[in-house]
Amino acid sequence: MHEDPDHAALAGDLARIVGPDHVLADPALRAGYETDWTGRHRGQALLVVRPATSAEVGAVLRACAAHAVGVVPQGGNTGLVAGATPAGEVVLSTTRIDQLGPVDELAGAVTVGAGATLEAVQAHTAPSGLTPAVDLAARGSATIGGMVATDAGGIHVVRHGSMRRQILGIEAVLADGTCVGRVDGPARDSAGIHLPSILAGSEGTLAVVTRVRLRLVPAWRFRVTALVAYDGIDAAVAATATLRRRLPDLDAIELVDEASLALVGEHGRLPAPFRDGSPATLLVETAADRSTVDDLASALDGLAGTRDALLADDGPGRRRLWAFREDLTEAIAAGGVPHKLDVGLPLARLGSFVGALGPLVGGIDPSARLFVFGHLAEGNLHVNVLGPAPDDDRVDDAVLELVVEHGGAISAEHGIGRAKARWLSRARSAGELAIQAAIKHALDPGGLLNPGVLDPAGQHGEGIERPGPDGH
Repeated sequence: MHEDPDHAALAGDLARIVGPDHVLADPALRAGYETDWTGRHRGQALLVVRPATSAEVGAVLRACAAHAVGVVPQGGNTGLVAGATPAGEVVLSTTRIDQLGPVDELAGAVTVGAGATLEAVQAHTAPSGLTPAVDLAARGSATIGGMVATDAGGIHVVRHGSMRRQILGIEAVLADGTCVGRVDGPARDSAGIHLPSILAGSEGTLAVVTRVRLRLVPAWRFRVTALVAYDGIDAAVAATATLRRRLPDLDAIELVDEASLALVGEHGRLPAPFRDGSPATLLVETAADRSTVDDLASALDGLAGTRDALLADDGPGRRRLWAFREDLTEAIAAGGVPHKLDVGLPLARLGSFVGALGPLVGGIDPSARLFVFGHLAEGNLHVNVLGPAPDDDRVDDAVLELVVEHGGAISAEHGIGRAKARWLSRARSAGELAIQAAIKHALDPGGLLNPGVLDPAGQHGEGIERPGPDGH
């Protein structure tokens, strides 16, 4: 790298902008920025640069453009579809842009740097009795900018919606270094285009998000959690529709299939929650400023297909029940390099889809292990497969084909990245893709930002490697 005079010149230019300590050229220092969370998608960064302000981000982008080098914006690197995995570009890490502004209790909002982790924002706003509306199991490492980039949903999406609904203001830097947007305006502003809506879900291909004004919601004083066993997916889906009607304080409703329940119990050495098993388990939570134990118990009473239920309204009890959902990702990762597919299905077709998954995956790899869980009220399923080699895309392609056949979405909250880019033409019409391309060209005419991401005609997977069957 240092033998190339152009790269050495770029490194020098970047060091003058952010300081030499924040330009990483050593392969050992770059390594943590070059592999996604799953360990399945691996690339190589030309350099890693860590600006601390919007002005520095602008200068970095101008320098990279001058050297004709692409830029991959990256937050906490918790992505699962190679959306922030470099393929020879400069990685622009936002982790130093982590400022936390004062909580505006009057407006119910807070302005934070894009590199701030969700957990840091939650701790910052807690004394005010307010909290961000979106919550994720990866809260300790997921950054606000990354959550905006993928339009993350999380466990409270049934009540509050995804990230795009939480953005009251946004600041971002375009590919030419221009800083756009505002984070100090009113909550409602319909003067022209809505920049947050354009950038939410754009996966770093249109601009680098640097600051976000977030809507906050009450941090409810009372929470009640139930783990409920059902005869199958169809019964769980029907129960979900009923619970949404019966529970105005519904805060979460999560699905865990039988294999996932067994795996997380084995991994965490948790006792089986149900004596007679559970083909489909719902984790249901209500939250309010009063106890909702009776409300939740009454709502669950008499639901068809219900086998058993456990309720908890104390902290330790609730954490024990949530472990069967929140510890799943770690339990699956402990079993190898997973194939992770985040998809969305119409609720009416969800049972048929899940029923077809087992035979489909087993027909491709009889030794494969299938785990399905997710945000059931939105039909957002996380399909995880252990067994096939990381570089074997047959399972991925077959599952996505099944999603398309069922009228579903190939991504619900994890994004498209590089991994699903070639599938985008199956998920969006030619007209929609033309609009997307026109917006990309208008904001980033040189194709500087995240080349190959969200681009069905781009460099799918080029420069991205996957580990072998042993994970190396």
